[in-house]
Amino acid sequence: QLQLVESGGGLVQPGGSLRLSCAASGFTLNGYAIAWFRQAPGKEREGVSCISRTGGNTNYAGSVKGRFTISRDNAQNTVYLQMNSLKPEDSAVYYCAADRRYGDGCGYGGMDYWGKGTLVTVSS
Repeated sequence: QLQLVESGGGLVQPGGSLRLSCAASGFTLNGYAIAWFRQAPGKEREGVSCISRTGGNTNYAGSVKGRFTISRDNAQNTVYLQMNSLKPEDSAVYYCAADRRYGDGCGYGGMDYWGKGTLVTVSS
């Protein structure tokens, strides 16, 4: 019953923007740090961005820094990933994952819950 559901993926042209959403059901996100991962066919899964429980701390992979913004609305039980200036190499299935925490950090290991992913394709 505890689920994370990603949405917002789709086909976008290079330079375009998408906003991904990660909505929780069955539990409240305010006790969890959230991370976005992505995986392209034949490639390793990589951490893209994460956000702490309160939103006070964030982290971005170097490849997306300055282009992507992670945010959260705990009242809506949702985390977002705003993706701007998209490049073809951003194409992947994007997953969100929740990490039960008590502090104000975030990371990419030991995630407790995973969504099923949403596909982002950046192509002309």
